[in-house]
Amino acid sequence: TVSFPRNKFIVVTGVSGSGKSSLTIDTLFAEGQRRYAESLSAYARQFMARMVKPDVDYIKGLCPAIAIEQKVITRTPRSTVGSMTEIYDYLRLLFARAGKTISPVSGREVKKDDVADVLNAIKALQKNLKVFIVVKFKQHAKRDTNEELNILMQKGFSRMYLIEDRKEKAGDMKRIEELLE
Repeated sequence: TVSFPRNKFIVVTGVSGSGKSSLTIDTLFAEGQRRYAESLSAYARQFMARMVKPDVDYIKGLCPAIAIEQKVITRTPRSTVGSMTEIYDYLRLLFARAGKTISPVSGREVKKDDVADVLNAIKALQKNLKVFIVVKFKQHAKRDTNEELNILMQKGFSRMYLIEDRKEKAGDMKRIEELLE
């Protein structure tokens, strides 16, 4: 009888010929793959090779298994366990999909805000607090500056935050009407 703890990283070691591969690859991994194949539709199973049930009396609570191929590896100074086992690409996809990005500055989760999030953040501010929403202005190629400023005024904009020198971070708030004079 063999028992392994669940949800743990398990390593099986032993001298040559002690049955490590028979236990891990031929029994546990083979049964895990067979059970996975049984969970697929009959249509999907037709494309898979027939899997033989391992010669065991009973296997209970088997989690999905990953087997790493035994092979002679050519290492480079940049080799990692992930790259040598070829699991790196799968882990990268997993972390990209299921992972959460945490800000190193605030320690909070970074998420993409939508319009509703921005509106809720503005509504949560103190009453009578002036809020300026600043966006980068891109001038249309076929319009001159005055034409662009008039269009902005027609759309309800009243001020612009101007940074004269790109090297500077601070700028001046100007009324669009003053810029048109």
